Amino acid sequence: MKLAIRVKEIRGNCPVYKEGDTFVIEEGYKLLSDIPLCMHSLSSIMPYYIPLSRGVSPKSLGLAKKDTHRAYIQCLDPCKYTGGGTVVFEIAIGG
Repeated sequence: MKLAIRVKEIRGNCPVYKEGDTFVIEEGYKLLSDIPLCMHSLSSIMPYYIPLSRGVSPKSLGLAKKDTHRAYIQCLDPCKYTGGGTVVFEIAIGG
């Protein structure tokens, strides 16, 4: 299943992403992107991309309030303490 990942929000100043940036994971393992990607943010996504691509609901993983085809994950940067930016990603399941 395809996962379309979009930068929904940035708290602070992210040196890599801007709001609206997107990239895709196809077939559960193919990472496709026309933009640079931050390794810190990918580490936040890694525990969830396989279950999401196999149809596990975001709500059951604690990544959404309601049953939906969208999950929400944030990167690890605690911008308040680092001067960086915490990025919130919206993951659309199926496309």
